[in-house]
Amino acid sequence: MLQKLKYLLVWMSRANHCRGFGVQSPADYWFVRNVVNEHMPYYAYDTLGTHDEWLVRRLGLLYFRIANWLQPDAIVTDGYEDYFRAGCKRAVIGSEMHNGTVLTRVVTGADGNPLPFPGLMSDRSVMIVEGIDRHCEQWKEIIADARAVITFDLYYCGIVMFDKKRTKQHYKINF
Repeated sequence: MLQKLKYLLVWMSRANHCRGFGVQSPADYWFVRNVVNEHMPYYAYDTLGTHDEWLVRRLGLLYFRIANWLQPDAIVTDGYEDYFRAGCKRAVIGSEMHNGTVLTRVVTGADGNPLPFPGLMSDRSVMIVEGIDRHCEQWKEIIADARAVITFDLYYCGIVMFDKKRTKQHYKINF
């Protein structure tokens, strides 16, 4: 109950960042509207995480939509495998880096060490950084890093894109 109240307060504080408001890039606007804040049911929603707590399921469904949109060659994660696999059945899921398009999920840590940027990231690769609400300084370091071109702050997690042809941009999104 307390988590839902916190979620409501966070949502209300970010109300002016709803549904793509303030996103000027057409590609980023499309991503926010059709991947991050998509409310229509997908083909696998009924089978995914029906017994998970609400935040785990909410993040898992986001990860499913990102994997479904990106269709990466590899997914590097140590959790949410069912969600990722439902989104992209052909991807190799594990904890090692691969060549090609990679979807990486990392969790910020309390130890304060900087998060490693994967070395073999293509322009289409995406990194999901979980726990940015608890470790803001690490998230700010990621945003400032030159390799992180497009970043989305969703409060509970951040999304980092590495497309070097684009102009560096940071968005705050109400998720």
